[in-house]
Amino acid sequence: RPDALRQHFSDILSGMYSLGGQPDTAIVQQRIRLHPAFESITYKGIPDVRVILYRNEPAMAMLRLPTKASGGRANLHQGGIGTGIDLDSGVTHHAVQRNRFVERHPDTGWSVIGMQVPYWKEVLEMARRVARAVGLGYLGVDIVVDAEAGPMLLEANARPGLAIQIANGRGLLPRLQAIDALLDQPPRPVSLPRFRKAAPVPGTLRKSA
Repeated sequence: RPDALRQHFSDILSGMYSLGGQPDTAIVQQRIRLHPAFESITYKGIPDVRVILYRNEPAMAMLRLPTKASGGRANLHQGGIGTGIDLDSGVTHHAVQRNRFVERHPDTGWSVIGMQVPYWKEVLEMARRVARAVGLGYLGVDIVVDAEAGPMLLEANARPGLAIQIANGRGLLPRLQAIDALLDQPPRPVSLPRFRKAAPVPGTLRKSA
């Protein structure tokens, strides 16, 4: 309600929630709207995608789903679900809650395996752009998918943790080694085709005067 919102802003500015009761500043952020693709596998909150990038290339990704146990927050340590995502297709293939394998969302009963993350190519491209802008060799990029605006950046993490390995059911090292092998291979020499001089067509040569 407008009146309640106005009062809440007034309380913030007056310092009701600040240390020592000092005047404070209110920050208004855009509301993220739940994408319909996630309605059956989330509880109250907004899911997000974490992409681990190594040398600006996606190495691993997971979808974090809010649950009742996590208080509607997409936080694995508080009881949210982590679902590993296939990098090529954007489809979830493995899921854990509190480090235990799960197939269905505990609050909705819907399967969390085999779900297509919307705007997957755009999510990966946004993660790459963030990695190039930040300039770190290894980082995690958190992205949400808004119902209307599509992929939106939440934040970038210099220490994104290793729980993403459990969510995917596999380790990071082989993927990092594969990226190294891909980026460190010497460039292939380019051989240009040789053009032979065209042979004269019989009967077309003329003797110069």
